[in-house]
Amino acid sequence: MYGFGAMIKQLKKNPKTIVFTEGSDPRILEAASRLLASSFLTPILLGKEEEVQDAAEEAGYNIRGAQIIDPENYDKMDEMVACFCELRKSKGMTPEKALPILQQGNYFGTMLVKMGVADCLLGGATYSTADTVRPALQIIKTKPGNSIVSSCFILVRPSATGENEVVAMADCAINIHPTEDELVEICGETIECAKVFGVDPKVAFLSFSTNGSAKDPDVTKMHNAAQKAKEKFPEVPIDGEIQFDAAVSPRVAETKVPGWKAAGHANTFIFPDINAGNIGYKIAQRFGNFDAYGPILLGLNAQINDLSRGCNALEVYSMSIITAALS
Repeated sequence: MYGFGAMIKQLKKNPKTIVFTEGSDPRILEAASRLLASSFLTPILLGKEEEVQDAAEEAGYNIRGAQIIDPENYDKMDEMVACFCELRKSKGMTPEKALPILQQGNYFGTMLVKMGVADCLLGGATYSTADTVRPALQIIKTKPGNSIVSSCFILVRPSATGENEVVAMADCAINIHPTEDELVEICGETIECAKVFGVDPKVAFLSFSTNGSAKDPDVTKMHNAAQKAKEKFPEVPIDGEIQFDAAVSPRVAETKVPGWKAAGHANTFIFPDINAGNIGYKIAQRFGNFDAYGPILLGLNAQINDLSRGCNALEVYSMSIITAALS
């Protein structure tokens, strides 16, 4: 697996700066303290300096070396406002409207990435996913050729061989009812993300049906999306529509779909909608003893990532390394 050791080694060669939108949150402060003990990732903590310092002192975390920026007292705010107005001019943005928006941590932090002050951003400890993604879409925008932002989770657990078992699941956090073409785009982005973590992608487009065993518009959607993905990514084993048991069990796959390439050995799973994806990764995490890393946002021009509001400090630390390594 291309794991955290390799990511840290990469970052030591090319150190990055990451902005945390919730700088006084104890989980952020603990992760920042741990990052500062090394030299590969410099945190920018957003918030009033006195509040951030007091919170760190009260919790017993050493954040010496971190940059603390107060969005309400930023010396380059005029420059930021002008840049934001230019980006949003088609929406009628004015300096008067822009200032209160940019004093919010999620917008301010995203603009720091846009202006090159930071390489990447990690937010969501207290913000919703929508509040993290919205500024990214408005400011960072999607990569050329992409029409949507999507997400994936990387799930990791030790295997009997002593190596880690690593799988990718998408989209579990962003797109509620993706279309066929959006599923193909999600598939392509997830394939590339999985490769970063050492996964040789074998993709399953999941359904309650396998190869036409049931009839339903959702079955048709997953079948058609799988066929389109096969055409677009011919070098990657892709099967669908397929039930989960046939996707992961060689015995079941041989019974239901003999000769399919990914069936029985799938490690990259594309879900039909966010209900299935969100429930699926959490079942794997809680019942399957997988560590879940994500949601990793895909399709943006810069690396902006979201935290679960139920995250702990270790998850913040891990996602910080992933975010910076992907930036």
